[in-house]
Amino acid sequence: MSKFYYNEEQDFYDAIVVGTGISGGWAAKELCENGLKTLVLERGKMVTHIKDYETAHKDPWDFPNGGQPTQEELAKQPKQSRTGYTTKSASSMWFVNDLEHPYNETKRFDWMRGYHVGGRSLQWGRQSYRLSDIDFTANKREGIAVDWPIRYKDIAPWYDKVEEYIGVSGENLGLEQLPDGKFLPKMDLNCVEEHLKEKVAENFDGRVVTAGRVAHITGNKEFDGRTKCQFRNRCIRGCPFGAYFSSLSSTLPAAERTGNMTLRPDSIVHEVIYDPKTKRATGVRVIDRLTKEKFEFKAKVIFLCASAIASTSILMQSKSETFPNGMGNTSDQLGRNIMDHHLKVGARAKVDGFTDKYYKGRRPNGIYIPRFKNLGRDSNTKSYKRGFGYQGSASRGNWEDSIAELSHGKNLKDAILKPGGWTIGIGGFGEVLPYEDNRFTLDYDKKDQWGLPTVTFDAELKENERNMRKDMQESAIEMLTKAGFKDVEGYDDTSAALGLGIHEMGTARMGRNRKTSVLNGNNQLHDVSNVYVTDGSFMTSSSCVNPSLTYMAFTARAANHAAEQFKKGKL
Repeated sequence: MSKFYYNEEQDFYDAIVVGTGISGGWAAKELCENGLKTLVLERGKMVTHIKDYETAHKDPWDFPNGGQPTQEELAKQPKQSRTGYTTKSASSMWFVNDLEHPYNETKRFDWMRGYHVGGRSLQWGRQSYRLSDIDFTANKREGIAVDWPIRYKDIAPWYDKVEEYIGVSGENLGLEQLPDGKFLPKMDLNCVEEHLKEKVAENFDGRVVTAGRVAHITGNKEFDGRTKCQFRNRCIRGCPFGAYFSSLSSTLPAAERTGNMTLRPDSIVHEVIYDPKTKRATGVRVIDRLTKEKFEFKAKVIFLCASAIASTSILMQSKSETFPNGMGNTSDQLGRNIMDHHLKVGARAKVDGFTDKYYKGRRPNGIYIPRFKNLGRDSNTKSYKRGFGYQGSASRGNWEDSIAELSHGKNLKDAILKPGGWTIGIGGFGEVLPYEDNRFTLDYDKKDQWGLPTVTFDAELKENERNMRKDMQESAIEMLTKAGFKDVEGYDDTSAALGLGIHEMGTARMGRNRKTSVLNGNNQLHDVSNVYVTDGSFMTSSSCVNPSLTYMAFTARAANHAAEQFKKGKL
């Protein structure tokens, strides 16, 4: 990306976007392309596409300690390291120092954060799926929480727009629970995964094995300076090819090309300013991350895209005589209904045969098995509501399998030149229901270094999720067994907590009624129509699929709504 700039003399804009990740990038792009002079604020440091991907071309031997973090490093990221992979040497720079950015837990919550331009769009898993009307109608159908104010037909055109712009590889399947999309060529399955696909189709009605739908460029379509995936599988380090979608390589440069964007990093937004006379927001209050100097910026349109917890925290801190409990909090739903996807449950197995076959490259993707439970008829179960899908892969071992003093000399040399045996594993991603008492609050007695209240989480998996996990494990075992694999072993990590899916959502939900929800069907605050929230906060239910594609589609839709209203003088 070329230069971003900040004009210190300008304090009024048409629009302000808070956050530069998956949602913030799309808000910036759509607002700027609609002609709005837009200030984009990021609380973290500046990152430049390609130049700042410091570990992108390093090999395993280039890292000390085999790439594993030292005890000293882990002491700075005790919570960020809970995933087991985010804080290895190749990617630890993208995740915050927990000592500098503390939060509190009444119950364990794994809040994985990246504070920099591009946000978690640099680190995300890139799995990209649409919600269906099965998801959008589930709450109403089952009498849970509140009804979504939109249906699939309302968002489908925006899914189309986003998929075609970012580049999503995948396979259309004709499934009601997983709508088809505008896909680039899917990534190939390897021979063992193809075997699983065949055996699942033979033995189970309604179950399908396909390649994951991922935001990676495949095929020969041109994407504004981005090129096709190189199958390096070093995505979490930042992709210098722009092969996977990130706001840093795609939407932010598009916004910049309009000449309408001003980007200011190191800018911690903590409050939206409200004018009771006009019943509109007039701007935001900001603390400079480095100097701690305070600023105010004014605009007619505000987009909060800082992530579910951060955006809702800003609203909760935006107190006034009109909103003593936080801006737009008439319903008392701010901070409530935290959802994620529950995982770390499934099965693994060893595979006989296929020793004459291998694969080329390091595919940054795996297999996907779409939801097949509680879809009607024989798929229904009484022990839990909603459903789950699986992600997984098959692979071959390597020379490390030979280390057991089992050979030496010529025999050892021969052994380490041959790949080991095949293994396969599938892990479930289950839907978490919206519970009003799964929430976070702000602790004004424990403040951070900028004098802002810290977040306290009080949220957990409940009986519905625990019952679902039993089926997630049993169904995984069943499929791997029917496929003829050996030593099939189920697993369920009962220590898994909310947040570990890194899909936190639901803290400022959409709804049809201001008494029970925070946002309307256009992502506007019911009570302050020029404030839009388009990150995970707005989610009314969580489905069982990765949510980032949905965030982008809703953001594009909301930004175009805002631009239209702005041009009509209604905001």
